[in-house]
Amino acid sequence: MLTLLLLVVLAALVFEFVNGFHDTANSIATVVATKVLTPTQAVMLAAVTNLVGALSGTAVAKTISSGLVDTSVVNITSEVLICALTSAIIWNLITWASGLPSSSSHALIGALCGAALAAGNNNPDVLIWAKTATVWTENKGLLWKVVIPMISSPIAGFALGIVIMGGLMAVISGLNSAGGVLARISRPKWINAVFGKAQLVSAGYMGFAHGSNDAQKTMGIIALAIFTANSAGTLDQLPHWAEFLRPDGGEKDIDAWVIFTCALMMALGTSVGGWRIIKTLGHKMVKLHPINGFAAETSSATILLAAAHFGMPVSTTHSISTAIMGVGFAKNPHTLKLTVIERIVWAWCLTIPVAGGIAWAMVSLLLKWH
Repeated sequence: MLTLLLLVVLAALVFEFVNGFHDTANSIATVVATKVLTPTQAVMLAAVTNLVGALSGTAVAKTISSGLVDTSVVNITSEVLICALTSAIIWNLITWASGLPSSSSHALIGALCGAALAAGNNNPDVLIWAKTATVWTENKGLLWKVVIPMISSPIAGFALGIVIMGGLMAVISGLNSAGGVLARISRPKWINAVFGKAQLVSAGYMGFAHGSNDAQKTMGIIALAIFTANSAGTLDQLPHWAEFLRPDGGEKDIDAWVIFTCALMMALGTSVGGWRIIKTLGHKMVKLHPINGFAAETSSATILLAAAHFGMPVSTTHSISTAIMGVGFAKNPHTLKLTVIERIVWAWCLTIPVAGGIAWAMVSLLLKWH
């Protein structure tokens, strides 16, 4: 059983690494597309800010570990978690190879739910659908933590992208109308120079927000595995070298080594980069200038940090993609490439059911073998 638990930890860290290079594009595509930073510089910036963001909190990790699956109804064994993680990794690699910016978050959530359903003989009660509380941050279940954010975050990304880009355009227009020195400042040369510098800040903000939300999902999976193993008595007699696996607190705590290890693996994965998806996000949807990149990154990062505060595992892919769409729409609705957007939307729609289906099939086969 200890070997299986260690395999879960290893599979989770592999997923975190894949998540890092798969979702790197989400946090750096715009700053590369606008040529403010080279790909190498952007990846290094994202790796550092991802690391810092991953260490900033654990609200999302707690949602994954105890807010989606009812462990009192189904036994989430190490084998089940390995199947879930493998499924999420498979879907991430498929979409990465295709250059589709799909959601690693939803791949993991779909896989976890599919695996749990199979382990619980397809009993819908194994999933926490909706559990309300007096405080919003304590609400649990797929409705509050997955479904509502899955619908609202893309809408919010699109709307905020329009608002911020529209506001910046209005300011520039006002400067141009004022004439004199102010009009000269509003020329494209000066605007590109100013927002080229500003985008360094917004890119770092985006990387921090990405780490604060995405890295925590794997922390939650590892914590869930450890809590389950501890309840089953697997950790009662650990060898000395494995004492680090013994949880320091209860189900509401995420051990320090889990936080640091997941943060480091995401940063390492980020350093590898994901150039296929960068090309889709940064070049194919709409032509970006530094002011557009600044607006898109600021919009997306704000949504991610708000979601992380409430423990919502929101998709970085959804928020940045729709923010870029919103920025493009504010510039000129006709500049959006609808065929590329259609491919992205299909990837979004397929992620949860496909990842969940793969995990369900893997666990079902595993139970038959037993």
